[in-house]
Amino acid sequence: MLKVYGVGNIASDIELKSTQSNISFVNFTVAFNRQYKNAQGESETDFLRVIAWRGLSENVAKYCKKGSKVFIEGYITTRNYEKDGNTIYVTEVVADNVQFLDKREDSNHPQTDEQIDNTYKHQKTYNVPKKSSEEQFESNVDADNDELPF
Repeated sequence: MLKVYGVGNIASDIELKSTQSNISFVNFTVAFNRQYKNAQGESETDFLRVIAWRGLSENVAKYCKKGSKVFIEGYITTRNYEKDGNTIYVTEVVADNVQFLDKREDSNHPQTDEQIDNTYKHQKTYNVPKKSSEEQFESNVDADNDELPF
């Protein structure tokens, strides 16, 4: 398996689709800028097809659009099919994780923790109230300094 990690911009419209088995998916193109410049001093861009399945596809369709900046984690796969007697080969990235790097601009829908941590894995974090600096170092141990072994 060839693992892929990249940051780019979505270069195509996103449409949520379903298979005949009713499994949701999206496929879209992402433009990845190369870090180096060519002999003419211009940056080059690679355009890769990306496919996302199930819940990840639903989140991508809901929160992303053409131009959105995303981090893609996935693997490269190649498939082929027949069309008009010709074999068509397709190389694409199957996304395991898509992180949305743009800030949400819709003021009617304030950001929630879940929208900010918008990876499919949804490693939900909970806000734990921070203790004051005095409380952080308070100890529940009732010991005299002479009793400590150091």
